[in-house]
Amino acid sequence: MKENAIQQKSYAFASRIIKAYRYLTSEQREFVLSKQLLRSGTSIGANVEEALAASSTADFINKLHIAAKEARETSYWLRLLHDNDFLPPEAFDSIHAHNIEINKLLSSIILSTKSNKTG
Repeated sequence: MKENAIQQKSYAFASRIIKAYRYLTSEQREFVLSKQLLRSGTSIGANVEEALAASSTADFINKLHIAAKEARETSYWLRLLHDNDFLPPEAFDSIHAHNIEINKLLSSIILSTKSNKTG
């Protein structure tokens, strides 16, 4: 089921974000942007968990919308860190692709849930 996949992928992504944060703070000595990345990147999975415990379909969709917004914000911080030479291209490409995959999955779940709700 898609919900299980997004739960697993967002959790794995949060772990990668934590590792990236450790790298950015210890190796690159970057503390401000990396903290923003940590907050938004780990928030995706937290909102997915909240969605899975939603009290209604509308609440479920709302929480996934928030997760999708956090994924977009995370993409912004990743691109900014990469474009300013804090993240090497290989690391950026991999983690950013993971983020895009999560955002596509979130969009798919939201659309199918809305479709099932109205249909």
